[in-house]
Amino acid sequence: MADLKESVQKIAEIEGFIGVSVVDSNSGMMLHSEGGGSAINLELAAAGNTEVVRAKRKTINNLGLNDEIEDILITLGKQYHLIRPLSLQDGLFVYLVLDKARGNLAMARFLLSDVEKAMVI
Repeated sequence: MADLKESVQKIAEIEGFIGVSVVDSNSGMMLHSEGGGSAINLELAAAGNTEVVRAKRKTINNLGLNDEIEDILITLGKQYHLIRPLSLQDGLFVYLVLDKARGNLAMARFLLSDVEKAMVI
């Protein structure tokens, strides 16, 4: 089992890493983050992506899909933004930003799934 800080540090090791945060989707507040720097304001991104998660959950509910979000991918010209709600901790999600030219999206999805299984909040 890994605590939040260890889990975030493990995610930060992925090729093409720019930034990561664990976010409370009820408040939009970050619980922990790593990276970002001048490339992206993780605090602002966390708040904005909270709205994305809320909207998708509402749409799933309105459609009566009886299903859960595994992840949400937003592909920009130079970056991948990957949002993964934590199945073991309702209301939290991991938000990962990767450099599109250097990042491996398949490995990032695999790593987020793997880290989530070991994460203790």
